[in-house]
Amino acid sequence: MVEDNSVTAWGGEETKYFYELTPERILDAVETFGFRCTGRCLALNSMENRVYEVEIEVEDESKLKSPSEKFRIVKFYRPGRWSKAQILEEHQFLLDLSELEIPVVAPIVFDDGVFGDGQTIFEVPDCQILAAVFPKIGGRNPDELQDDQLPLIGRLLARLHNAGSVKEAPHRIRLHTETYGIQSLDYLLESETLPAHLEQQYIDLVEELCEMVEPWFADAEIQRIHGDCHLGNLLWGTYGPFWVDFDDMVRGPCVQDLWLIIPGRDDYAQRQLDILLEGYEQMRPFDFNSLRLIEALRALRMIHFDGWIAKRWADPAFPKAFPEFGMDKYWNEQIRHLNDQCDLL
Repeated sequence: MVEDNSVTAWGGEETKYFYELTPERILDAVETFGFRCTGRCLALNSMENRVYEVEIEVEDESKLKSPSEKFRIVKFYRPGRWSKAQILEEHQFLLDLSELEIPVVAPIVFDDGVFGDGQTIFEVPDCQILAAVFPKIGGRNPDELQDDQLPLIGRLLARLHNAGSVKEAPHRIRLHTETYGIQSLDYLLESETLPAHLEQQYIDLVEELCEMVEPWFADAEIQRIHGDCHLGNLLWGTYGPFWVDFDDMVRGPCVQDLWLIIPGRDDYAQRQLDILLEGYEQMRPFDFNSLRLIEALRALRMIHFDGWIAKRWADPAFPKAFPEFGMDKYWNEQIRHLNDQCDLL
């Protein structure tokens, strides 16, 4: 299998920002595909990319099945984060899932020859930003999953993983200690993000954690997974649940998606995980040995999160969103959490 070692879990070259993405360019990009925009454009919540809900003109609104059909969701990918090949692998996964009637929001495929038949991605002229267009599908995030919902989610997640195992995604990041742990630590040290008096504690904990769990990842089966499958990326609409935002799609162990759906550790969370797995096993066998990876994956997610914020710190949105990031309070808390993970492991 070909590994793309030119990129980290945040991207390859120093990522760029979105200063060139003016309102005019947003609307022009949508009209390039043959849509006529009304001029109404709403920015949606997204830290990593830029996502907009754009209203399009409709000749006969009486033919619409839903008000959502008047809108398109346009996603502009952060330059330098993913290569075009990696984004196309994300899109291919979504199209595979959609073809199998697994509820996701797949990109619109354009066959009119404007950018070549079967294209889902295009480059915004003059600013080197890749973009894709998605249909708008309404839904709400569940605050938590009820017991009667868990078997359904388990079955759908198993079907998602069945589809993910069929094809490879050689350009996507492999989730393991190097990409999410050591590379994150290396960037924090290179950027001098860590407070000097706390630096060695943090280094020791990350290295201890990665050394401890690396053999477990060597034995784990990896495949295409969602990668960021928390409840914020699960919507419940008119026809039931569906997943969104596959931007963090990785090649990793399937248990990553399960523990993010049920992130707790207490008896209630364990009971919910058992119910989820009962539904999951109706559609796909589950490797129960992989459950030992949960706390390792939780620790790697913490470390990766620190590296991600540091990598994006020059983006004005990040200091506003994480005002305590540069303070001792933040890093003392992170060290305490990583200590807890070492104890659990």
